[in-house]
Amino acid sequence: MEEIPQFVQQVMTDIYGSLPRQGPGNAESTRKAFSMLGELPERPMTLDIGCGTGAQTLELAKLTPGHIIALDTFDWALDTVSEKVVQAGLVGRVHTTKQSMDAMNYREETFDLIWSEGALYIMGFENALKTCRRLLKPDGYLAASELCWFAADPPQELRDFWAQGYPDMKSVGDNVQLIADCGFELLGHFHLPDRAWWDDYYTPMLKRLPELREKYADSPDALAMFDENDTEMAIHKKYSKSYGYEFFVCRRG
Repeated sequence: MEEIPQFVQQVMTDIYGSLPRQGPGNAESTRKAFSMLGELPERPMTLDIGCGTGAQTLELAKLTPGHIIALDTFDWALDTVSEKVVQAGLVGRVHTTKQSMDAMNYREETFDLIWSEGALYIMGFENALKTCRRLLKPDGYLAASELCWFAADPPQELRDFWAQGYPDMKSVGDNVQLIADCGFELLGHFHLPDRAWWDDYYTPMLKRLPELREKYADSPDALAMFDENDTEMAIHKKYSKSYGYEFFVCRRG
């Protein structure tokens, strides 16, 4: 993964650091996906890849008494997770690690459950599936949300937008086949509801951006990043029926 310039990291911290979530998702969807898992060990070992500030990490800690490793590359995100862990009395059960997902150094067959909400696209979904399979114990579980096409023929404006943001986006059906090809048994999948995009992500971001435009008024690069966020939100509002996150729950075959 390429090193993110320091200035870009600072702007990203200002945009995303104060948001409840750093991408689409909600506690309801986390719980729904968890309910689709089969039987786990009494105290499973879980890896949360791309944990952000830990909204789903803390939800998982309510759902399972096992140990959870929350992995991310950003200090600001991991610092927030650590604060939440202390506040929730989870020290000793939830651990943070600063590590790139494409350079994870865990031994094969380490985890009973790997979780990732909206992050595996960074390493490419196929590559991520193969990596996760190696890290899972036999019959271990993977639960991950992945950006997908919902429409067979998406509008051209939408295709053009995601050709820049995620050119490898696939349909739900194509990802179902990919999951099987990578050695997983699919247990279930569902669309992330539209409120999962807005309640804890886009709506708080809309409130945050005007303040940031003032702070970075003399920085064309930062203003361009804010424009990209505005464009993404407008695209989603216009075309949410044509694409979105699909939550896939599967078991290592």
